[in-house]
Order: sequence, then C-alpha cells, then structure tokens
Amino acid sequence: MRALIVALALLAGLAAAPAEAQNRFWLVNNTGDTIQTAQVSASRLSNWGPDILGSGVLPAGNRVYVTPNFGDCMLDVRVTYASGREETRMGLNACSINTIAFGGAGAGAGASVSMGAGAGASVAAPRGGDPSFNFVNRSGQVIRELYISLSSQSSWGSDRLGTSVMEPGQSLYVRLPGGSSCAADIRVVYNNGATAERRGVETCSRTDVVWR
Repeated sequence: MRALIVALALLAGLAAAPAEAQNRFWLVNNTGDTIQTAQVSASRLSNWGPDILGSGVLPAGNRVYVTPNFGDCMLDVRVTYASGREETRMGLNACSINTIAFGGAGAGAGASVSMGAGAGASVAAPRGGDPSFNFVNRSGQVIRELYISLSSQSSWGSDRLGTSVMEPGQSLYVRLPGGSSCAADIRVVYNNGATAERRGVETCSRTDVVWR
C-alpha cells in the first residue's frame, strides 16, 4: 500500500510540473534562392553555432524542422543563400512560435516570423513604442555604410554613417520615430563592398541591436 501511495504521489507531482519550454520550429525558405547554410544560436551567446543543414541545402519552397541543441527560448538565426546574400533574424522567441520563414509574399527579400499574423504585420510596442536603439558592430569587419528605417517605411533613407566608418566594437545610437511600429530594417555595406540585410528586427524591447 505504501508503495502505491508513493507511486501515486510521484505521478501527481509529474502532472503538476510545468511543461518544459519547446524551442523547436520549422525553418521555411519562401525565397526564390537556395539556402546554402543555416545557423542557429542562443541570443545570449556571441558566436554562431554550426550549419544545421550539414552537407545539405534548403531549396526554395522547402522547409526543415529545427531542434536546437540548447534549451534557450531566445535565439538568433542566420542563413546564407547560393547567391552569396546573407540574412539574419535576431532575438526570436522560439518557444512562442512554430515557424520562421524567410521571404514570402508581402515580406520582400526579408525574413518573416509566423505568429498567427500575416507577413509584414507590425510588432507591438512593449515599452512605450520607442524603436530607437544602440547599433553595435560585432561583425569583425569595418562597416562603411549603414541604413536603418522602420519596416513600415518605403525607403532606406540616408547613410547614417555619413563620411565616417564603423570599426568592429563601435556602436551608434539610432533614433527612430516612435509610434505603433517596433520593426526596423537594417542594411550594412562593409568596407570590402559586401552587403547584408536584416528585415523586421523588433527593437522596442531592447536597448542594443548587436550586428554579427
């Protein structure tokens, strides 16, 4: 009888315990280009993880189920296309979404996160709707041009560096108009002429956006 009571108590404890957070998701390629590499890392880390595609690729219109080898909910995703173009999504809460899609109708060449809302939907403003932030260059490269605008705007605007360049480790405060949108688009041009973009970066809930 005692053994039965202990067993029932253990079962009750397991039932009462909260379910472990799940950070698994579908990575979807809705672009017209093949994804050659895809890397996923915890946002708290400064280094990217290994290529989750291994020796394979993710063709246009295909998807792959990603099971990170860490338990963090907040993660970063970087993909590189066959054309050489690179896109990155930062600070995604994978425990509250099930799909991270790059490209797609209405999303242009950028990445969209599927959360039940349509592509291109504005991100809610969790801290008063102020999308301004510190841009931190941790790419290891010199940035010669920097363009940042709200995702709701139709143009990149002017180069925020002007005649200056941004060395690795330097930062720049980027002021954006407050309002209902917390999604920003970022485009950098490195000193060697290579470019990289990130679309729909949520900035209202963070002080720094680290560019790697």
